[in-house]
Amino acid sequence: MYDSVKLEKGMYHLANRSFSQALEAADPSEQYAGTPLESLDAFERQLKRFDIRVSGADCDHVEKFFTTTESAVLFPEFVRRAIKQGMEESILPELTAAASGVNASSAKGFTIDETDGAYTVTTNEGVSLKKTVITESSAIALDKYGRLISASYEAIRQQRIDVFAVMLRAVGHKLAGAIAAKALDVIKNSVTAVQSAGTTLAYADLATLYAQFSDYDMTTVIAAPATVAQILAMTEMRDRTLDANGQVRLPFGAKLLKDASLNAKTIIGISREYALACITGSDVLLESDRLIDCQLDRTAVSVRIGFQPLMAGAAAVLTVRS
Repeated sequence: MYDSVKLEKGMYHLANRSFSQALEAADPSEQYAGTPLESLDAFERQLKRFDIRVSGADCDHVEKFFTTTESAVLFPEFVRRAIKQGMEESILPELTAAASGVNASSAKGFTIDETDGAYTVTTNEGVSLKKTVITESSAIALDKYGRLISASYEAIRQQRIDVFAVMLRAVGHKLAGAIAAKALDVIKNSVTAVQSAGTTLAYADLATLYAQFSDYDMTTVIAAPATVAQILAMTEMRDRTLDANGQVRLPFGAKLLKDASLNAKTIIGISREYALACITGSDVLLESDRLIDCQLDRTAVSVRIGFQPLMAGAAAVLTVRS
């Protein structure tokens, strides 16, 4: 049962297994089906075991993690989850069609060649089918992104855990923003940009961007915050709609997102399900021993990620004339 699991620092250093996976192996969630604990994962059950409340009116302070040597082992995973949540709340998940992981600093790339001909109906026996050729390309570098978090234990020990989590989520959110900037750069470098009709962005230019998609639907438009504001001020956007998550959609259905890494003259359109793949060389990594022994004094957070453009015609870029 969860209250008899032996927690130790070595659980963060197991080969091919994360701390959460190690907990699940020691305390499988399947055995709690039909019980009041079935909605909790193994880590959350450990929080319950040590009565560490991470939210709500009775939320504990950070020092509660360090009540015992075993409960202190939970702190790095709490930090990792908060940072990861911030990353998932960023624009990054909106840009990728698929995600995969490798245990390396680079990954094999590939190219897709469909120049053999269009997809057509073949009715005659013996007629050769047109080919889609997939070949290996040069390796994709998985860049390392990171941040050094420095805070004395005295500075954070009396912070409510939920307030401290907001700070960590903000770190994750901004870290993901830096990664998203790279993803958008990969998209820009994979296509030839079309230019606006004039030197001022008009709704007709957005329609031109939309027209670049013949095989796929343009699901997402990304632009700088000032450009998004300019789009929102267009007459055609007076009757704009919001999706179930409250995000703005253009009249032709594409979600409108902002990203501060883009300049005001660049607008990117993608078909999210076909444009870009994310390759992760590592999940969010923390110096777990330092977090357990020193609480938070100068702790590095890092992740290794790269991107692979996927289908031709699933992304387009519009530039506003100077």
